[in-house]
Amino acid sequence: MQILITNDDGITAPGLQMLEQELSQIAEIVVVAPESERSAMSQAITVHNPIRVQKFDMQNAKHAWQISGTPTDCVKLAVEALLPKPPDVIVSGINRGPNLGTDVLYSGTVSAAMEGILYGIPSIAVSLDTWEDFSYQPAARFVCKLILSMQKNQYPPATLLNINVPALPDQEIGGYVITKMGNRQYKNVFEKRLDPRGRAYYWMGGNTIDCENDPDSDVAVVRDGKISVTPIHFDLTNHNILNILRKWEL
Repeated sequence: MQILITNDDGITAPGLQMLEQELSQIAEIVVVAPESERSAMSQAITVHNPIRVQKFDMQNAKHAWQISGTPTDCVKLAVEALLPKPPDVIVSGINRGPNLGTDVLYSGTVSAAMEGILYGIPSIAVSLDTWEDFSYQPAARFVCKLILSMQKNQYPPATLLNINVPALPDQEIGGYVITKMGNRQYKNVFEKRLDPRGRAYYWMGGNTIDCENDPDSDVAVVRDGKISVTPIHFDLTNHNILNILRKWEL
């Protein structure tokens, strides 16, 4: 089995390195990741600039490349140009910080896995629920178990698995739950500043707002100290209102 690892935190990120170390025990590893952080890139691709590719030395990977593009570029390049055949599984992460609920719309981590699904390759996105320094090993070990289970079971087509792991020691994690996407909202703050020439620019920041979430949502489950496993697909159609719209006189 060959596993492609990518991320949006950059090729030197500790979460990716822990994945490489743990997954190399069950598969042949190749890495294609951005040369530096490309967070919140969503499904962006590079079309107006060349994508630079450079070999990178990683102890447990058969091949590794750093590229100047986005997480989605990484998957496209790996499948279309760098690898002689598509990988058996794609794992994106381990992201520093959660990707819960509507975060997935902005996440480069999740979007790289989504690109894998567009190629028909089983894909996993995995994130750790903290921005602080913490061990990525419990998350990496869970991904190992998940991939081994995927091999024994029928993988759902056109679906990625979005994994969020609480920042807790192994023995304190309360198992895992199959979840639905929850609700994440932010209070955005745009701080206005002036550059040395007097021109205005803005820095965007913000904090999450506490929202009500169902007990079986990813947000609630991770808050309760358990791992969330959320199946996500790319059909954004609101099927419930198709017939309503068909009755409109346009």
